[in-house]
Amino acid sequence: MSTAAVSSSPNAPWRRPAWAGRNYTLLTAATIVTSLGSGGALIAAAFAVLEAGGGAGEVGLVAASRALPQVLFLLIGGAVADRLPRHRVMVGANALNCLSQGAFALLVLAGEPRLWQMMLLTALGGTGQAFFGPAAEGMLMSSVSGEQAGRAFAVFRMATQGAALGSAALGGALVAAVGPGWVLAIDAGAFAVAGALRAFLDVSHIEPRPPGDGLLADLRDGWREFTGRPWLWSIVVQFAVANAVVGAAEAVYGPLVARDSLGGAGPWGRALGAFGAGTVAGAFLMTRWRPRRLLLAGTLCVFPLALPAVALAVPVPAEALYVVMFVTGTTVEVFSVSWMTALHQEIPEDKLSRVSAYDWFGSIALLPPAMALAGPAEGAFGRTEALWGCAGLVVLVTAAVLWVPDVRNLTRRTAPVTGGPTPSAPSQGPNSSAASQSPENSTTKSTSADTEGPLGGLG
Repeated sequence: MSTAAVSSSPNAPWRRPAWAGRNYTLLTAATIVTSLGSGGALIAAAFAVLEAGGGAGEVGLVAASRALPQVLFLLIGGAVADRLPRHRVMVGANALNCLSQGAFALLVLAGEPRLWQMMLLTALGGTGQAFFGPAAEGMLMSSVSGEQAGRAFAVFRMATQGAALGSAALGGALVAAVGPGWVLAIDAGAFAVAGALRAFLDVSHIEPRPPGDGLLADLRDGWREFTGRPWLWSIVVQFAVANAVVGAAEAVYGPLVARDSLGGAGPWGRALGAFGAGTVAGAFLMTRWRPRRLLLAGTLCVFPLALPAVALAVPVPAEALYVVMFVTGTTVEVFSVSWMTALHQEIPEDKLSRVSAYDWFGSIALLPPAMALAGPAEGAFGRTEALWGCAGLVVLVTAAVLWVPDVRNLTRRTAPVTGGPTPSAPSQGPNSSAASQSPENSTTKSTSADTEGPLGGLG
């Protein structure tokens, strides 16, 4: 009996789509769990600093403390994830995140935490993310194959961003009702549950990596793969700037504007929730829409990323901010799914984690100085002027990347759906007519939804 016949029978049991295998299902479930915790934890960390007597400078230092170890350890994390079983790297990273976030929660619940303690614990969380991100990226992309990969990524994003939506809205309310300590404790528990789920991932379909010539040789190999694709490194450079300024605007200035003009943690949590709702809508759109020019469509949808900074600069009423955040989330998610699909079809499976590490590294490299300098910039130029500058930089770098021919011309490929993930051959370039190759943040543009950075799934 055909699949169509089974699905049309009223008494037939529900079956997962052919592209939603065991690993894909486990990865999606685990990321939903961590998304439920991390959305509120973002708000809780900022307000924990503010309740301890800190200001913009202290909020920026704590945020930078998480981003700095990500920059330092990402490349090593990518090489390790392409050499060791990726699920073990992910479980170890989740354990570190659980312990560091749990300790942060205990400090906040016990009394007034010191700035250096909060910085140290968030730095440990950033170290875990540096190893988790590249492994998660490679694991997710190796769990799907064929022409339905784009739909699989869109469904993954829709599920995890839907969880983040509820988490952000509820997190702001919980911070206001019970304080940031309990919200951080919930996030620690979420990491524990997600790590347990990821321990059951099956990596038997991935061929063991040959011994090779060591870590530096692996990094050089990944660097050649990364720099050999203009569309790849140019978009990473674009997001190095965009993530830095949006990170400063949302992680540092956002809570301050919320405190001074919007009514505190509750409205800010609802604004982040509106962004999450937009990402769910964008992911749903991408289950139906399959743009032929992947990166052209995606990059055009990055321009609205400047809108939240503009709304905070005015500042607009809370209700208008919710609309702005929803629209931004919708358009940015179009880019996120397009980006994942491009990486899946262009990058060989055995290099996915290393390429992802260079992607993450470039995309967050400027986050630590941007967040650390957000407070001094507010003092030197004023908060409103700093926010307008953030918006202008997003527009400038996004317009610049459209001059790269491969960004405008890289097209979606089609291939027959296979029975499962298969190792991919080296890509023939962005305009190759070869079949789609099989190979998660944020970020990002990180595509792992477990990141607690300012952009959630863009990294």
